[in-house]
Amino acid sequence: MTSFAVLISGRGSNMAALGEAVRDGRLRARLAFVASDTPDAPGLQKAGAAGFETAVLPYSERGRCGAEERLNGLCSSRKAEWIVLAGFMRILSPEFVRLFQGRIVNIHPSLLPSFPGRDGIGDAWRYGVKITGVTVHLVDEGVDSGLILAQQATEIRPEDTLETLEQRIHEIEHAIYWKTLSDLFRGILSAERRWRK
Repeated sequence: MTSFAVLISGRGSNMAALGEAVRDGRLRARLAFVASDTPDAPGLQKAGAAGFETAVLPYSERGRCGAEERLNGLCSSRKAEWIVLAGFMRILSPEFVRLFQGRIVNIHPSLLPSFPGRDGIGDAWRYGVKITGVTVHLVDEGVDSGLILAQQATEIRPEDTLETLEQRIHEIEHAIYWKTLSDLFRGILSAERRWRK
């Protein structure tokens, strides 16, 4: 059975949705551990309460190099084949990405390549686009620039506020992420597929 780690920085809502999909059998994989760069991330408490192993990556004490060394050690000892980013707000080094080439997945709250970066929802809202959405993609050495695996769009409605849009985006994320990972882990969706504009 495929094994994966989840990296978070905050509330961990996507992590919780993935954990639920693992527990109820929709996502046939093993969640090896949940790690955060933030020691007091609420998502760590959620993960622990759900019975998943948790870890803190020592960015503050040891910098990116030391934190990634710790992450690599955890993946090795817990036999995590994939790394799944779920609201992880750090940029992984090119060296680390190459080490796990094609085995790091991220979810982003916009229709990439539009609105990459830290605030995809807010950027789309402020720009005034009529359609935005969610993208699941492989991580490469750039920022939100890796191979696109899946996308789902949603209209920005006249009655929307930024808060209602954020809520709808999160609902889409919770539905699309586990399904995409399931296809990826089962070989239905190939990480080698080339995406064209």
